[in-house]
Order: sequence, then structure tokens, then C-alpha cells
Amino acid sequence: MTRLLLLDGHSLAYRAFFALPAENFSTTTGQTTNAVYGFTSMLINLLRDEEPTHVAVAFDLSRQTFRTEAYADYKAGRATTPDEFKGQVSLIQEVLDAMRIPHLQAEGFEADDIIATLTTQAAAAGLDEVVICSGDRDAFQLVDERTTLLYPVRGVSEVWRMDPAAVESKYLVPPERYSDLAALVGETSDNLPGVPGVGPKTAAKWITQYGDLAGIVEHVGEIKGKAGEALRAHLDQVLRNRQLNQLVTDVDLPLGIADLQRANWERDEVHRVFDGLEFRVLRDRLFATVESAAPEAESGFDLDGTVLEADELGDWLSSHGRSGSVGLVVDGRWARGTGDVEGLALAAEDGAGAYLDVTSLTPEAEAALAAWLADASVPKVLHDAKGQLQALAARGFADVAGVLLDTALAAYLVRPDQRSYDLADLTLRHLHRELRVEGASDGQGMLDFTADQDAEAQASMVKARAVLDLSAVLDQELVATGQRDLLADVELPLLSVLAQMERVGIAVDEEGLARLESHFADLVAQAQADAHTAIDDDSINLGSPKQLQVVLFERLDMPRTKRTKTGYTTDAEALADLHTKTEHPFLEALLRHRDAAKLRSTIEGLRKSVAEDGRIHTTYLQTVAATGRLSSTEPNLQNVPIRTEEGRRIRSVFVVGRGRHGDEPVDYTSLMSADYSQIEMRIMAHLSGDAGLIEAFRTGEDLHRFVGSRVFQVEPEDVTAAMRSKVKAMSYGLAYGLSAFGLSKQLRISTGEAQGLMDGYFERFGGVRDYLREVVAEARATGYTATILGRRRYLPDLTSDNRNRREMAERMALNAPIQGSAADLIKVAMLGVDRALRAEDLRSRMLLQVHDELLLEIAPGERDTVEALVRREMGGAARLDVPLDVHVGVGRSWQDAEH
Repeated sequence: MTRLLLLDGHSLAYRAFFALPAENFSTTTGQTTNAVYGFTSMLINLLRDEEPTHVAVAFDLSRQTFRTEAYADYKAGRATTPDEFKGQVSLIQEVLDAMRIPHLQAEGFEADDIIATLTTQAAAAGLDEVVICSGDRDAFQLVDERTTLLYPVRGVSEVWRMDPAAVESKYLVPPERYSDLAALVGETSDNLPGVPGVGPKTAAKWITQYGDLAGIVEHVGEIKGKAGEALRAHLDQVLRNRQLNQLVTDVDLPLGIADLQRANWERDEVHRVFDGLEFRVLRDRLFATVESAAPEAESGFDLDGTVLEADELGDWLSSHGRSGSVGLVVDGRWARGTGDVEGLALAAEDGAGAYLDVTSLTPEAEAALAAWLADASVPKVLHDAKGQLQALAARGFADVAGVLLDTALAAYLVRPDQRSYDLADLTLRHLHRELRVEGASDGQGMLDFTADQDAEAQASMVKARAVLDLSAVLDQELVATGQRDLLADVELPLLSVLAQMERVGIAVDEEGLARLESHFADLVAQAQADAHTAIDDDSINLGSPKQLQVVLFERLDMPRTKRTKTGYTTDAEALADLHTKTEHPFLEALLRHRDAAKLRSTIEGLRKSVAEDGRIHTTYLQTVAATGRLSSTEPNLQNVPIRTEEGRRIRSVFVVGRGRHGDEPVDYTSLMSADYSQIEMRIMAHLSGDAGLIEAFRTGEDLHRFVGSRVFQVEPEDVTAAMRSKVKAMSYGLAYGLSAFGLSKQLRISTGEAQGLMDGYFERFGGVRDYLREVVAEARATGYTATILGRRRYLPDLTSDNRNRREMAERMALNAPIQGSAADLIKVAMLGVDRALRAEDLRSRMLLQVHDELLLEIAPGERDTVEALVRREMGGAARLDVPLDVHVGVGRSWQDAEH
């Protein structure tokens, strides 16, 4: 059955914009995306539910059409387009282009006219059905036995399905007479006034009695009462309305029905656009619920695979497992250093594949597998290797050597802004093949398996083959981008270090956790009581934005904050600004309540994360942050609060514990915290080559006092705390692309004073000024920035026509080389510390990495040795024009170890 789906782009985008709070939908580039998100979400649902064979989206080109020429006040009552909406239509069109969905505009006409024209053409072309999705009621006139209108009634999440019977039931006239009805009663959104005193029921009665508007006009003198008098007095207006609301069905369009047939989308382009919009969940939903119009790849993988018996493993490894690289896929489940390995799939360069059930290995087979895994001379490639290595270690195969390439890590380095590194996606993107056996696919999984090759084993062997083939292509891309050494020397070796840290975890004081949870609960209760006392009302829910809006802006008559769809914002930044302006005790208590509630929530999460061994085992992610920084999750131990005294107390529950070194039990004596001092400013000095900054670091002076003396032209000892604070904020702000306006907001000074500070800084530190200019210009020319170790970050928005996106990309270009280089250096330091600990056969071990800080657990008698090697390895992670200063502290808890 042929079905044409037509969408009114502007109508649906506007509905999405007002249905979804703008403040909840924006990218790191500062681009608001609520309209794009809502429209795309609805599009996915429509493609899934309607299964169209043809599809198109119509947009208004401008507000100037033949209707405004005929009636200057047409749609004159509409509000000015909100600033947050501007630019989102072009982003929607980028989404459509990526999905290969045609979109059309026509000079002098509206989207409805394009839809009416295509509906007429579809009937002439013999299509079976047309489905229109529009929030414009004029589209009701297009409904007939072959045309259905989906009319949104609640944002973009709920629609009425309007067929002829539904239209007549609601408006008491058939669809073809709806435009007559609208001419009589008017249309507020189009600024078309109706006949005074005439509502839909009266208009419908006239249409039923006289047939149509022409019949009403013919018998206008017979219509009695005030309604008849009003009709006669406004007849010219009614006829004008009818002329304006009648949709045009013969607009000259660049595309015909044949051009609207569903096309196969470009998955690579979908990834690029959705990554830029940061629509990770929405993209996953698209791929999971909507099939492309045609297969995204014509071929799968040839499979010459065998399910091995345990006694066949040794022969297979001798015949196929030593003649080149081997792709590995571990089959099973794992989390936080534990694993349940069920099988292992192998793919050799000679084309052979194998699957081994590892749950029932003989001692001989287990020994053969362990020896092969530990053989560094056999190159092995995996996808997202760390979890699989964890699972193998939990099964007893802790020594896996010769890992040549991790295809997820390689793909991350090649495209660091991608949000997903799923094997199936990478296979399609880089190999143009589907993850299936050649000639056998049901669109879901594997087919054509024999009795001794079940579907799961075959699927795993195909994945292993895909990993092996993918590794060769990605290796070429790494060479082309100059990042092969970065993978081989940093990211791959780091896998085993992170895996070990995850397995070890960090000990916690569970009783201390419980006491802290109770303490923060008391703070929440006290803050709530203080807030209620401040307004003499204990019925207010401090977690309800609506109730807070009433209290703040009606009862207390405070200055209005930023306007949102649901009223005036009560977010943290707005409330802090209000408190600064008013110093009202209610706001002080409210802010205290929010802080305490967050801390209590953090403690609740930590308590749930304590494992049976009394330790918390986080998971480190290498492929999340485009700058190269590691991420921590489940739980996020890189986000333990440090900004407030109460928040810092949480670190006191992370304590030294017991463990094992090989078979030897160890009672560890302390935790050691080691972190870089002002690492990003040191990298700024090195990259810019600014003589002033380099001198400050080489002489060991207080950096911000040194800079303050230059900027304010006073002696270093005369730099006040306020001066130092301003200079510190500016110095770090420059590395993040902070503008004079941003600096003024941060320091609560005028924009003019902030600009003066920046001008004074650049006058005395010209090397920084020149570097900041050059790094953006070079990135705009090449399309990317690079760290000291050559890690790239691609910034296509540097040439965007959208000002917000371009300016944010410029700020990223300033920061990426600095933050990315800092991320590279701490990784190099981790590898050096790990090597040194093993080389000296020390029992001390690394537990955590928190951006610029390493936390270690120190064995008895090893403190001085470990401190010396940590200082050596961290300080020597790179050769810079300035020294890398490392601060070290020791204590029984993480808090005590801070320095």
C-alpha cells in the first residue's frame, strides 16, 4: 500500500518549542534545541506508526505571501518569533537532510499550500493514502476518504486522527465545507475576524441548510434575526476570509510525488547531525524503532566458523591463532570488576572463526587458552575491551597481552565528538557492511545456523570478524590523523590500569556514611523550617517551582527572573542572583535547603554503591569526553563535592582499607593524594610561549599575585585578595574563552571594568593574546585542534552561519588543546606510576583518578618510596617550558590526604 506522509514543519516546530522547556534543551555550544528535539521525536513516531512509502515536510518561507498582499493584517496578531526559536528550523532541516527526507518551501505561499498541492498530486499519481500532520486547522479542508489529518492537541505527544467522520462529528460539517465554516466564524490565529455573534453551530446550521457558502450568499436576505443582520453587514469580510483560507492546490514545486519516495538514510550523516545536537537517546530510538527505507549495507560477513569442543581448542589456536591478528569477542555479562563469561569468539586473518564455551573447559584447554591470551606475540583486537578484560580476569584469565587495537577507542580518537561507538554502527560506517552472515538476515539477528552452531555462537563469531576487519580500517585512519601512537602508547595501555583500579575500588566507612546521611537530612529539615519561618507558611513545598514562583514573585514581589514556558525560572543561578540583590532570609534558607538535599542525595547514591567487600567500585569511561578526559560512572567519583565545607566532609568517608597483593593480605596504612598545581595555566604558558607567564612559573612565585602585579601595576606584596581573585578568574576564564560579559557576571562587576581587566592582561601578556587568536584561526582553517600529544578535536561549527554555535565552537577551540593536554598528561602519569609500582614490586596501588589528581593506597613502609616515584612520574609526564608542580598529601581518609 502506498502512503504519503506530509508534515507541516513550522507548525509542528512551534508546537514543540512551546511544549518543551527551552532551558532544558540546549547543547554545549549554547544552541537551544527544544523545537528540534520535539519535532524529531514526533517524526520518529510518525515514521514508525504510519510506515509511509513517501514522505515530505513543508515549511513557510516567510510571512510575506499572496495572502498578506491581499490583506495586510493577515496573521498580524502573531507575536514576534522568540529568540530561542530562531535558528532551530535550519537545524530541523539538517535532521531531515541526514534522514534523506525532502523538505519544500515556495516563495509567496505557506506550508499548507504545499501540502494541499502534494495531496492533489498524490491522488493524481494513484497513491492509496495521504496522511497529513499539521496543527493548522485549514488542513481540515483536505480530509477525504483517502486523506487523514493528524492534528496535535497536546504539544507534540498527542494527536487526533481526523477522517471525514471525525471532522463532521466535531464541526458539524463535512471536511470540504470546513473552509466555509471558518470564513463565517473567523480564525483568531490568522487574524481573520468572524461574523459577530455567529459561532460554529450557527454557521454549521446555515451550511447544512443552504449547501455551502455560495448558497448562503445567494439566500443571505432570507436569514432572520441579529445573526442575519450581522452576516449581511460583514458579508465582504466573510468572502475575503473564504478567499484567504482556501488552500492552493497548484503551487509550482521543484519536486514531484516520485521524488518523495522514502530513501535510505546516511547513517554516518545521522550520527554527525545527532551528535552535534547531542540527541543520543533520540538517535538510539530512531535506530531501534525505525528501519531505513532500504538496507543500509548490501553485504554482511562471510563466516567460516566452528563451535569448538574443549579438546579441539589447542589445534585451532596452533592452526589459525598465530598467523596474524585475531579478533576477540567475550560473550557474557560483567560489571564493576565481576564477570560471568560464557564464551569466547575468535576470528583469524586466514578467514577461520571459532566459538568456545568457556564454562566447561578441561584443565588442558584452560591452560592452552591462558597461555595463548598471555602471549604478547599474538596481536589481538577487541571492541570496548576493558569490560571484556574485566570479565576474563574474573574467570581467571587476568593476563591478556598483545592487545593491538580496541576498535571503540580507535573510533573515539578518529571521531571524538561521536556519542556512540556501537559495533554495528561502526561496521556500517567504516566497512559499509551489516553485522550479519552474508546472505542471511531477518533484519534482527542471525539466520542459517546449523545444529552445532547456534545463533548466539554464530552472532559472536560475526562480531569477532567485524572487529578484526574494522581494526584494519581504523588503523589507517589513525595513521592518517597522526594518532596511532596516542592509541598505542596511552589509551591502550591505560585499559589494564583502569581495569585494575576498578577491581580494587576504594574502601568506605559505612558507619560514617550513615552518620553523614543523617546529618544532611537534619540540615535539609532545618533549612526547610527556616524557609517556612521566613514567610510564616509551612505549607510551601520547596521542591515545587510553581509554588516557589508564587512565593517569590507574587507574595514577596521580588524582581522577575528569566521568563520560561511555565513562568519565571527558579533555577540555582537565578535564585543566587536574587539572593545577592535582596538578601531575603527565605532565599538564604532555600539555597541552603537545595545544597543539603543534593549532598544527602549524593550520600544515598554512595550507600547503594558499596559492594560486599566494603569498597565502592566505579567504572571509568575513555570514550565520553571529546577532550580526552576520563569519566567516572556508577557511581561518579569524579563528582564528589569539594566547593563547600559540608561537601568536602563526604571525602572523609573514603578511607584506607585492607586488600591483597597477589596471595598476600595487606593492611594498608594511608591514602596518598597527588595532584598537579595549576596544570591548565602551565599548559597555557607552554603553548603560548608567553615570557611573562613562563617567568612566573620558573621563579616559583604565586602565579595570580605575579599576574596581578603586572595587570594592576603594583608591587606583588601590594596585590590585594580582591585583585588576586579577579586575576585568577580572568586567567582561567581566558583558557575557556570567557568574554568580558561573562567575566563581568562571574565577578559581579561592570562589563566595562571586565573589559579593562582583559585589556590590561593582554597588554602585559601579549603571548597569550596572540596564542588565543592563532589557535582559533588555525582550527578554523584545519577544522580541528590538537593537544600536545596530537589528540584531535574536530569543530565544524567554527564555520557555521549560526552565531551561537560559531562562538561556542571558538570557545571550545581555545579550551580543547589546554584541557585535552592536561587529560593526556595525567594519563601518561598514571601509566608511569603503574609501571614504577610494578617495577619496584611495591604493594601500594592506585585507586582513583579525578581529573588532575591521583589517589593511592599506601602499604606499610612504602610511603616515602611511593611519594618519590609519584613526584617523578607525574612531574616527568611531559617536557614543558615550565615545571610540572605536584602536590602530595597523606592521611587515613581522602579528606585527610588533601593538601
